[in-house]
Amino acid sequence: MSRIISALIALLIMASCGGGQNSPPRNLDNACSIITQKPDYLKAFKAAERRWGVPVHVQMATIYHESRYRSDARTPHKYVLGIIPMGRVSSAYGYSQALDGTWEEYQREAGRRSSKRDRISHAADFIGWYMNKSYEKNGIALTDARNQYLAYHEGHTGYARGSYRSKSWLLGVANKVQARANMYQTQLASCRKFN
Repeated sequence: MSRIISALIALLIMASCGGGQNSPPRNLDNACSIITQKPDYLKAFKAAERRWGVPVHVQMATIYHESRYRSDARTPHKYVLGIIPMGRVSSAYGYSQALDGTWEEYQREAGRRSSKRDRISHAADFIGWYMNKSYEKNGIALTDARNQYLAYHEGHTGYARGSYRSKSWLLGVANKVQARANMYQTQLASCRKFN
């Protein structure tokens, strides 16, 4: 009997230690805490910043608002008659909530055919690629988290048409993205791990 109890206790200890690799950081309101808990995040953000020019704090704020740093984030299910599941609202998936078609375009254009949306380094690179395109197509500064987010949400053509103007809820979210980017930027400036 004691062997079974010992085995169960050992199994519980091992289960509690493992599996945290893909869990989100605990304090999402503190950029220093995020990069201290997940040093691979900072490495990914800095690599994307070097490649595409999108600042770390803009990437971080975008990921916060898209997935709350959940690697397996998905859109909710659609229901028929309120009870029968009929797929998801969209194909958005992962940290960046990239749609299937946009992700495939990124893989082709950026030469990242084997990239996956649930890997932080790939998601950060995708955000950098997409926002760099927003700069090229719509002239949005890479430091402008608000308008970059609007183009990220509406697409380059939708942004150019101003489709976001009639969506007060989206304008509110974009303002929150800018506020969070500003907060993260201030925090990172005083963070020992960042500098």
